[in-house]
Amino acid sequence: MGISSGVILFFAMLAVVMIFRLPLGIGMMSMGIVYMLHTGQNLKLVATNVLSMYYNNYILIAVPLFLFTANVMNAGKITSKIFDFCDAIVGQHRGGLAYVNVVASLIFAGMSGSATADASGLGNMEITEMRKKGYDGGFSCAITAASAILSPIFPPSITMLLYSSLSGAPVGKLFMGGMIPAVVMVLILCGYIFAIAKKRNFPMGRVLTKQEFISYTISAVPALLTPVILLGCIYTGVVTPTEAGAIAGIYALIVSYVVYRALSLRDLVQILKDTAIGIGTVVITVGCASMIQYIAGYEKIPVLFSGFVLNFAPNKYVFLLIINVMFLIMGMFLETNTITLVFLPIILPLVNQFGIDLVHFGVMYCVNVMIGMVSPPYGQLLFVTSAVSGVKIANIVKELLPMIGLLVIFVFLVAFIPGIVTFLPNLLL
Repeated sequence: MGISSGVILFFAMLAVVMIFRLPLGIGMMSMGIVYMLHTGQNLKLVATNVLSMYYNNYILIAVPLFLFTANVMNAGKITSKIFDFCDAIVGQHRGGLAYVNVVASLIFAGMSGSATADASGLGNMEITEMRKKGYDGGFSCAITAASAILSPIFPPSITMLLYSSLSGAPVGKLFMGGMIPAVVMVLILCGYIFAIAKKRNFPMGRVLTKQEFISYTISAVPALLTPVILLGCIYTGVVTPTEAGAIAGIYALIVSYVVYRALSLRDLVQILKDTAIGIGTVVITVGCASMIQYIAGYEKIPVLFSGFVLNFAPNKYVFLLIINVMFLIMGMFLETNTITLVFLPIILPLVNQFGIDLVHFGVMYCVNVMIGMVSPPYGQLLFVTSAVSGVKIANIVKELLPMIGLLVIFVFLVAFIPGIVTFLPNLLL
């Protein structure tokens, strides 16, 4: 099959968007308009394809709901209660605050689904406390960034919601499939902390009295119930994941305003503003991505890509190897939404062709691109943690590299041992 001028134009425009790092939504919309003009098609198709993404996909409604929930938690002191509770559980050991950092991120992950929200909200608190206690700034930021990637892997997950909207994989199974990988990643990071804590003479944490432990635990219970209510509602079949997002947002508001009395009307207005900005970015990006999917389908780009890959991948195992390396490299230079919305639709037909379970592939993909968020030179969480701490990115990267190495090994284990992902969904769903 020959390569048409439309395909050449598509990749040329894509290169321009990536090289000049244009806003993704605006870049994709521009690509759609230029392509339509070049091929002589009706420009109304741009609007039609953008709007159809929302009319036909109710799952996407959950994205702004989880963004809202994360913003409420960061503003309503729920994150501080989570931090204190984790400090009471694991903070007494050498390197205790590093362990707290990781465990708190896992709990926060069960509420937000956003790595950026974790790193900028909870992470800001974690970095500040660690530096006060004598931890190196580079390590404090590195372990914060590495643990923040748990948020989109442990349910709920905004990245998995987007993947589900593109692939049709069940959201409930994707969420449950991310549980074991997230817990294993916690063990990997905690194991790394344990291995270096004595050598680097990390500070010993304070041993709490029984009364203090009980006090911190009781105070944290309303916050800790958020993921229990959220996931319980989903897996008992009471609500859909989209409706669960609304319930989580309302519950977070009640806890912050009524229980902790940490949310004012002014705070709520700011939360709504921040959420609106986040929603605007996501909506424009996701909507315009539907135009790219239309172009890719019209030009049969997935077919061209399949023919190319099949020359090097005689079976699904070689395909998974190639695709994981490709995602890891992409993650070093592109943001997660770019990979998800532009490249994933091109790859999914091959996933089906090789008979790979969509839930397995989705969780593997999520783990892979989250590693990209902490990988130099353009990992998004590098810039977030550097911005909230003032630590140079070079110092953060130096501390992150061993953790990235361990996580890369794990992502290949996930790829070649599907049971890590599929065991819980197959057992319980």
